[in-house]
Amino acid sequence: METLISILILIGAFFTLIGSIGLVKLPDFFMRLHGPTKATTLGVGSILVASTLYYWSFENTLSLHEILITVFLFITAPVSAHLMAKAAYHKLKQESKKSKS
Repeated sequence: METLISILILIGAFFTLIGSIGLVKLPDFFMRLHGPTKATTLGVGSILVASTLYYWSFENTLSLHEILITVFLFITAPVSAHLMAKAAYHKLKQESKKSKS
């Protein structure tokens, strides 16, 4: 169980790092939005699953906090990314209309 938890933590750290690098290095807003919403969500989710497994196997208790955080993370991250992309798209569309006028 310790090996599985360690692997999940390393996977989570790797995806979180990749998402953070993508946020800094990618040139466009829409590209930068992709890094944190996909990779970082998977990274934080893996770390939370590892934490849940730790409490379940070593503390003999089910940690409801980590489960709720994981559920809310996987629900809210795509919704917030969609809303930010939609707002940026509408702003870009308005700016292109103004420049044509």
